[in-house]
Amino acid sequence: MDSEAQQRRSSGVPAAGSHGGDGQRIAIALGIDPAEVLDLSMSLNPLAPDVSKIIAAHLDSLRLYPDASEATSLFAEALGADPSQVVLTNGGSEAIMLVAQEIQRASIVEPEFSQYRRYLEVVDPSYPRFRSNPNNPTGQLAGPEEEALVWDEAFYPLATGSWSRGDARHGSVVVGSFTKLMACPGLRVGYVVAPDDVMAARVASRQAEWSVGALALASLPDLLAVADLPRWAAELSGLRCDLIDLLERYGLKPEPSDANFVLVRQAGGLREILAKRGVVVRDCRNFGLDGCVRIAVPDAAGLEKLEVALERAGYEVDSSFRGAAG
Repeated sequence: MDSEAQQRRSSGVPAAGSHGGDGQRIAIALGIDPAEVLDLSMSLNPLAPDVSKIIAAHLDSLRLYPDASEATSLFAEALGADPSQVVLTNGGSEAIMLVAQEIQRASIVEPEFSQYRRYLEVVDPSYPRFRSNPNNPTGQLAGPEEEALVWDEAFYPLATGSWSRGDARHGSVVVGSFTKLMACPGLRVGYVVAPDDVMAARVASRQAEWSVGALALASLPDLLAVADLPRWAAELSGLRCDLIDLLERYGLKPEPSDANFVLVRQAGGLREILAKRGVVVRDCRNFGLDGCVRIAVPDAAGLEKLEVALERAGYEVDSSFRGAAG
C-alpha cells in the first residue's frame, strides 16, 4: 500500500470516485452535514442561477413523452448550427459514448479525461485526436491552430464566453453539456454537434428511445434564456485569479488555467486535509497524475470557506502539506 493510500485509510476519508462529486459520500463517512460541505471536486459554474426554480415551472412535462425537436432547434440556433447537425443527449457522458462508438478510433494525449479511453475501441497515436478544450485537468485552452477529430467543449463556454469555437463547420465533431455551465449534473442534458446531418443521424440512431427526459427538454429553452456566457466568463476570470492568489499564499502552486478550475501539482495529502475541514477537491490519479488535485473556482463565499479550511490546517500547509493529513 502506497503512502497516499495509507494516509486515506488512516484519515477516514474515502478514496476518490471516478468523476469527482465526492462531497456527499465524504460528508457521510466523516459525520459532516452534507449541506455544510463545499464540493470543489465538481467544476460547476458558481455563477449559475438556481435551476431548480426554472425546472419547477415545467413539472407538467413529466406527463408527456419526450419530444426533442423544439429544444434541438433552439439550441442549434444558439450554436449557429443547423438543427440537423445537433443531437441532444443524456448528459455529456452519453455524448462522449455515442461519438466514441461512432468514430471507434482516435488518439489521446495525456493528461486527459478518462471517459474517452473507456468508450473508444482503439486508442492509437496514428489517429486524429479526441480532446477536451480547455483541457481537463490542466484548464488550458487549445491554440487556434490546433486541430482534433473530436472536441469536448464541456468547459469551453465558461472559459471563453462563447458556446463553441465552431469546429463542426470544418469537419470535427463537438460534444458538450449543460452540466458545468448551469451547475445541474442531475438534469442530464448534453449534446453532439456533427459536421453534417448524415453523421448526426448515425449518432442519434445509437441512442435509446427517449434518451433525454421531457423535464430536461422542456426546461432547456429557459436555461438558454438565462445563460449569460460573456458575463460569466469575465467574472469567472476574476474569481479564478482570486483562487490562485489564495492558494499561492498557502504555499501551493496552481498552474495557469483558462477554465473554471485549476490544477495543483505536488499536493499529496491536500485532499484529506481539506476534506476533514468540509472542503472537497478532485483527486487527479484517474488522469494519471499522482499527488495532484484539481480545484474548482468557487464564488466569494466558497473562497472564504476554502481560506478558513486552509487556516485551520495551520502549519500543515504552511510548512509543507506533502503527506500530512492531521
